[in-house]
Amino acid sequence: MTAVTGGDGPTQPPERRGTGGGEAVARALDPSGELRSAASDCVHCGFCLPACPTYQLWGEEMDSPRGRIHLITQALDGSQLTAEASAHFDRCLGCMACVTACPSGVRYDRLIEAARTWTEEPPPGPSPAPARSLRDRAVRAAIFATFPYPRRLRALAAPLRGVQWARLDRLAGRSRAAQRLAPELSTALRLAPGNPPGGRSPGRRAALPGRVPARGQRRAVVGMLTGCVQQVFFPEVNTATARVLAAEGCDVIIPAGQGCCGALSLHSGRASEAAGFARRTITVFEQAGVDAIVVNSAGCGSAMKEYGALLAAPDGAGRDGAGQDGTGQDGTGQDGTGAGWAARAAALSGKVRDLSEFLAELYGGSGGPQAERHELPVRVAYHDACHLAHAQRIRQQPRDLLRAIPGLELAEVGDGATCCGSAGVYNLLQPQAARELGERKAAAVRATGAALVVSANPGCSLQIAASLAGTGGTAPAVAHTAQVLDASIRGLPATALTGS
Repeated sequence: MTAVTGGDGPTQPPERRGTGGGEAVARALDPSGELRSAASDCVHCGFCLPACPTYQLWGEEMDSPRGRIHLITQALDGSQLTAEASAHFDRCLGCMACVTACPSGVRYDRLIEAARTWTEEPPPGPSPAPARSLRDRAVRAAIFATFPYPRRLRALAAPLRGVQWARLDRLAGRSRAAQRLAPELSTALRLAPGNPPGGRSPGRRAALPGRVPARGQRRAVVGMLTGCVQQVFFPEVNTATARVLAAEGCDVIIPAGQGCCGALSLHSGRASEAAGFARRTITVFEQAGVDAIVVNSAGCGSAMKEYGALLAAPDGAGRDGAGQDGTGQDGTGQDGTGAGWAARAAALSGKVRDLSEFLAELYGGSGGPQAERHELPVRVAYHDACHLAHAQRIRQQPRDLLRAIPGLELAEVGDGATCCGSAGVYNLLQPQAARELGERKAAAVRATGAALVVSANPGCSLQIAASLAGTGGTAPAVAHTAQVLDASIRGLPATALTGS
């Protein structure tokens, strides 16, 4: 491989192993040959390049999907990945815009998730990639010991609010030393949400019962995922989601035993950890006995629809004990043997629907909305969350729902649906790239002249709100699709969403 020079310095070619060692490592990385088959689908056409946010930022071939596939292929050929090569994998947002753009149907999502496991969960034997630094491992351990666990995340919310109240977050944001020595902490302080318009402080538990009964004629019985970041930082979104579903004739079951769905872990290469969370989620919603599982977080819905692939391995794709919920309960929810998990996972995945997707199907099969929409005069900019638009291919349904609200004017964000820079925990691990993408998104949102920007993912909402606040001037408010629908159904004024 020829060394490529870009803004981050030269990319060093992977080192070649001895023939025997290289073949053994290659077999361990791709025992079924699925990854090599997926990589071989790439015809190097370059359609992915303009769609890739990191290529847009740096113009570096190895920071494009095509370049990363080349690195993955070299690893599958037995080459030892260098630290520089691993960094190119880390700098990928996993936004899947390239999957949408690719005319050959390359499953880049499967390739990049596998490549990330090579560092996070390397197979037995010689590691295909160098180990992370002690600092990097500590930061990642702290993130994944906190964010997938609502109780721990809720405990963290209080001190974050205290720092905001003392305005120390602004001081940290202006401090070059803080950004250099602790960029993850500085970014976390910048992203932590304030109070929503008319809402409660982040971290306070929303009073959601185990069952919200349907209003009027019952049309379906659905389960609702409350999520991790969503339930801690945006409990009002879950409340609005339950109200909208109930108003549309759905009994809403909200299982008390649910925890993290595993999305953050899965998208970061921690497949075993994700599998533990998945098994727990499957068990809880199987016991709920629902027709569908409605999800209001794009990243969570995307991950849950992939449970069949995640748990397809004979051992259930996870190690025993992965995915505990912080209370000592095993995330497997069973005996850890993995027997039958693939079929159970596929069955549950088949029930998963994004909120907008579910409502579109419900209306199509039951003669339209049951709940009356009241006028909501507001100009709205709709942001395509990557794991909704690209991973789940859901674009039209949320737009149709918004356009059906009397008085609402829908504006398109003119940036080609480029990622906002949130990407799970990417904005914590790659803060500079995330900040640049966030600033671009904020400029595109402001250009619409909208008073409200609507997103269907909590990470996007945090990132966009922080980016808008950082660009000065009066910023549009940020809301979820469910909140806009809820406001219209309840006859609330637009100021309930915009705050002014």
